[in-house]
Amino acid sequence: MPDQPDLPPLREVIARHGLSALKSYGQHFLLDLNLTRRIARAAGDLGQGTTIEVGPGPGGLTRALLSEGAYRVVAIERDRRCLAALEELATAYPGRLETICGDALEIDARQLGEAPRRIVANLPYNVATPLLIRWLTALADSPGCLGRMVLMFQKEVAERLAAPAGNRTYGRLSVLAQWLCQVRPLFDIPARAFTPSPNVVSTVVELEPFAAPAYPARLADLERVTAAAFGQRRKMLRQSLKSLGDDPRDLLAAVGIDETARAEALGVADFCALARALSARGEP
Repeated sequence: MPDQPDLPPLREVIARHGLSALKSYGQHFLLDLNLTRRIARAAGDLGQGTTIEVGPGPGGLTRALLSEGAYRVVAIERDRRCLAALEELATAYPGRLETICGDALEIDARQLGEAPRRIVANLPYNVATPLLIRWLTALADSPGCLGRMVLMFQKEVAERLAAPAGNRTYGRLSVLAQWLCQVRPLFDIPARAFTPSPNVVSTVVELEPFAAPAYPARLADLERVTAAAFGQRRKMLRQSLKSLGDDPRDLLAAVGIDETARAEALGVADFCALARALSARGEP
């Protein structure tokens, strides 16, 4: 690895550019270099393709990605105040950092840089789940379009992502994520590691996309089935699935699922079977 540039401390960069964290952007800056490097290393080999980062702020994780050998980093940042600090980092690593000022929810990650594309980010809490759903939807539409994702969430969101059937936190997000990816919580990061400190513990999660979804199903059908089932999760499926039309007992019988079961008892394979049965029934 080439010699690393001599960069000023992050706290100095933050002070010089007046980068107080804004609640409206969900900002909590992670300044611990050991932690940012640990996140970057969890993403594996960064030496090819494009590493996409969302919400880099003053560039703490961005520094780690570049110092760990990222061939090219595309950083998406809404806060224009951070652009000057990121530009300094781009100058220190010529040709390896591109900053896009914009809303990641409006940007198609599949169009950024060269493949393989991976996403590594300390996601702003207020948009973390919508962003993940957007990327998972892209994977459902175009398997293989994105590679490994190493993302930081509130711990309770991370637990939902990895929750198995039967767990109280298991739900729609669990099914969608586990249908498309191998989900592995990696490590927690305490609130005191951030500036300012949030009121929650954070967890870094690895999502490794499958070459194809774990079970055949159409995304639209899977979303309908899980929305109905978990929308009334305390009720038996014969009741909660009534919103799908006709008698849900026929649908359940077609795939061998007990009509008295509740949503949290069904595994990903069960929900995909229901989605296929719904599609076969010709529901709009």
